[in-house]
Amino acid sequence: MFDRPSAPQRAVIVGSSFAGLTAALDLRKRLDDRHEIVVLDPRPDFTFIPSLIWLPFGLREADDITFPLAPLYARKGIRFVNDAAAAIDINARSVTTAGGEQIAYDTLLLATGPRLAFEKIAGLGPETGHTQSVCNLEHAQWAGDAWERFLENPGPVVVGTAQGGSCFGASYEFLLNAKHRIRKAGLEDVAPVTFITAEPFLGHFGLGGVSDSQRRVERFFDRLGIEGIPNTVISEVREGEIALEGGRVLPFAFSMIVPPFTGVDVIRETEGLGNPAGFVPIDEEFRHADIERVYAAGVDVAIAPPQPTLVPAGVPKTGHMSEHMAKVAAQNMASDMQGGERRRLPLEDLGAVCVLDGGNTGIIFRADHILGTPEHPHVMAGPQAHWAKLAFERYFLASRKRGMVAV
Repeated sequence: MFDRPSAPQRAVIVGSSFAGLTAALDLRKRLDDRHEIVVLDPRPDFTFIPSLIWLPFGLREADDITFPLAPLYARKGIRFVNDAAAAIDINARSVTTAGGEQIAYDTLLLATGPRLAFEKIAGLGPETGHTQSVCNLEHAQWAGDAWERFLENPGPVVVGTAQGGSCFGASYEFLLNAKHRIRKAGLEDVAPVTFITAEPFLGHFGLGGVSDSQRRVERFFDRLGIEGIPNTVISEVREGEIALEGGRVLPFAFSMIVPPFTGVDVIRETEGLGNPAGFVPIDEEFRHADIERVYAAGVDVAIAPPQPTLVPAGVPKTGHMSEHMAKVAAQNMASDMQGGERRRLPLEDLGAVCVLDGGNTGIIFRADHILGTPEHPHVMAGPQAHWAKLAFERYFLASRKRGMVAV
């Protein structure tokens, strides 16, 4: 337990997606007004990332799934710095922005999200003009342009997650939505769909599977006429084709491949802050394993896979998981700053709820433990998944725009 400090203190939060936003709002509720909260993010708007899979199909516009951060934080008495963190000095306890501002901190939360490591696979990514991504707003908009070109000149479609990736839910959702749109457009005869994944089996999700998820996903694929290829290693992407390890080449007129993730540059370049991949090692309080008063939450947290896999496949860190991490970190940051009860959440006790939308159907899964064997896993497939995601999107955006988050 920390003694209650008499002097005002400052918490700095790097990143303002699910984990950063949740932590900032939660921390503001917990702290006395004398303490300052500063949030850094180079993006002026919050983006509801789960809905990016709809944007390429014209089902959402950017304004539907974003809102400006500055007015929200101003109302809550939180300082927002619309800039990236360029350097972190652990010894001096300061963060330097890309614009050169140096911000001292008493406690620090890293909620940066990932770096998209397209360069790990030759030819991968939207900037090559070959494959698409829906990992951020700009990429999803580019994918929409590519989808329009595909509709004018249809052909085979390849969707998946590359080796070293961990965001399997987005690729499954995009796959099912693409198949749904192809069917509605009457293009099934000319646009066969193939799914490639680093998972050892379909429905693994980077978690070892949830209940009978393998059987359910395989049955989905059989019914929809989708070829699924697990244990995939992409050797190279060329114009209109993906070369797989082993020699198979998949032609495509449209492809969306989720890339491998690493930690962001500012973590990778700060000695002792991240592991070799740039992710942050944490303890049960989501505090850095070796550095006092530094915490992490969200995709930048280091989580080892529950079991080794033939092809590298990371553990997903969903928005639901990120929010739980952020609340634990925020409570312990508040304890550092003004005393109070601390909280622990071992990674093996972290749960996950994921809704995979499929256009007019989908899959919902819940795992009470993402590592090890869940005690009460649950998987549900059907149109209720689609409606559940629509409802959650509406609830989340409406509540967060108002600065509402449950403590």
